[in-house]
Amino acid sequence: MESSRSNNIVVKVFGSSVSYMRRWLFRALSVGAIPRHVAFILDGNRRYARKWNLGEGMGHRAGFLSLMTLMKYCYELGVKYVTIYAFSIDNFKRKPEEVQYVMDLMLEKIEGLLKEESIVNQYGVRVEFVGNLKLLSDPVRLAAERAMELTAKNSRAILLIAVAYTSTDEIAHAAQQSCLDKIQTRSGFCFGFAKADDDAITIRLGDVESHMYMGVAPDPDILVRTSGETRLSNFLLWQTSNSLLYSPRALWPEMGLRHLVWIVLNFQRVQPYLERRRKLLS
Repeated sequence: MESSRSNNIVVKVFGSSVSYMRRWLFRALSVGAIPRHVAFILDGNRRYARKWNLGEGMGHRAGFLSLMTLMKYCYELGVKYVTIYAFSIDNFKRKPEEVQYVMDLMLEKIEGLLKEESIVNQYGVRVEFVGNLKLLSDPVRLAAERAMELTAKNSRAILLIAVAYTSTDEIAHAAQQSCLDKIQTRSGFCFGFAKADDDAITIRLGDVESHMYMGVAPDPDILVRTSGETRLSNFLLWQTSNSLLYSPRALWPEMGLRHLVWIVLNFQRVQPYLERRRKLLS
């Protein structure tokens, strides 16, 4: 009994010391520019499971733990928007049992996000699911809609979860919705946006951008893809023309504080250039 109490005291003291050092580190980083929006491609869950001979799907569970930790660090650092690429439309082509496992895990974790002690409630996070949500199973889609409804009034930070998402689908959806909006306000049809000159339907950049799934957030300052891969894999192609692309070699479940520090330091190194480029293009 006495030994257990002593161990608990040691754990609390150690935890407090680590938390203090992390806050000190974040204050030092805050001397430079802090990214407003960081996006992650969560690559390497399956490779992590194979690397450590874990059971089927355990890599995804390990990846979820890393996600919760990195989200906490991001919000403590002052990052307002965090976007994760949770599930691509192309992922539906994987083995049915793997897709079902990921959907079941997603349902479980969405429900976990809504618990009182979750990171969402601790940090006042609004949850936004972005993508073609009608492709999801009914339980997952309804859970996602409930999470968005219950966190809608949170404003301290925003978590965007890209699920059933690809950029090409997002752009096609935005173009179609823009066209439909024009049709609703005038008669005629939209064939490649071309008609007789006196009855043309013109789709402008702002029309398309207003219908993007990601329209609820500013463009990312940084896009991080783990496991050393440098492909965008059809993710945020529209939004990342002026973003820093960073590819640490760590598999997603291996990501931690030191990786986030390097991400921020790399951003601070190129941030003046990125800012000048944005101003030139605005």
